[in-house]
Amino acid sequence: MIVAGIPAFNEERTIAKVVLETLTHVDKVVVVDDGSKDMTGEIAEKLGALVIKHERNMGKGEAFRSIFKAARELGADILVTLDADGQHDPKQIPSVIKPVEDGAADIAVGSRYVGGLKAGDMPAYRRIGLEAIDSFTRRALHLGVRDTQSGFRAYSKTAIWKLLPTERNIAVDSELLLRAAREGLSFAEVPVTVAYKGLERTSKHNPIYHSLQIISGVLKFISIKHPLIFYGLPGVAFVMLGVIFGLRAAEIYTATQYFSVGFTLLSVLFIISGLLLLFVAIILFTLISAMREQR
Repeated sequence: MIVAGIPAFNEERTIAKVVLETLTHVDKVVVVDDGSKDMTGEIAEKLGALVIKHERNMGKGEAFRSIFKAARELGADILVTLDADGQHDPKQIPSVIKPVEDGAADIAVGSRYVGGLKAGDMPAYRRIGLEAIDSFTRRALHLGVRDTQSGFRAYSKTAIWKLLPTERNIAVDSELLLRAAREGLSFAEVPVTVAYKGLERTSKHNPIYHSLQIISGVLKFISIKHPLIFYGLPGVAFVMLGVIFGLRAAEIYTATQYFSVGFTLLSVLFIISGLLLLFVAIILFTLISAMREQR
């Protein structure tokens, strides 16, 4: 069974077309109405989609969590996700799911960078920002996927059961890739086109706000994956700076009998901060190691 998952928030203008076109390529369409104030959910349900209603807007991550749970309950062999605003073309679903159908990959990503989107189709500010975010995410998480923020993806049955997002916001796209990489799942990228022209809006929030959400999410993943490096190294550096400032304060006092309040306070501040970071690093490393052993 092929199930399509569509997160939607106030998309009554486009949801009908997306649902109808998607239904021609899959067995079941699941629409998560994430607290819409318009007729998004009602329209999708009338057209044959299974609608999961969130009473309030909980974010893209929570919508994806509901989609994955629904795919499990429906016994989906393949889950394909796409946006409700018309950016993704449902006609390309067969191409996106093909690597998963053929057993060539556990996750197929509809990529805007693999022979798909033309540069002129995307607003310049968005293209620059997206390229920067993709580059940051790839390097930070050591991923081979170029289009890390694409929501047009296909997941195998194995991926459906191994992945369940915890992020509530747009960082869920990065989280799913990270979790998949940890689980040893395989990836493939499929060229797709993305429509930006003619859409009323391509994002619900300011692009800077979105970028900060993604960056904060990626940093959180790194801190969990490598706590000793993420917290421990800055902790050691802070302690060393504290010692340096302390030695400087002692040197001044020895030479002039003048007690340097500034250097002393800096020394205490850096040493305490460094010790706290080291404490956090050790505690997190211990907890995460214990959790991994219990899996």
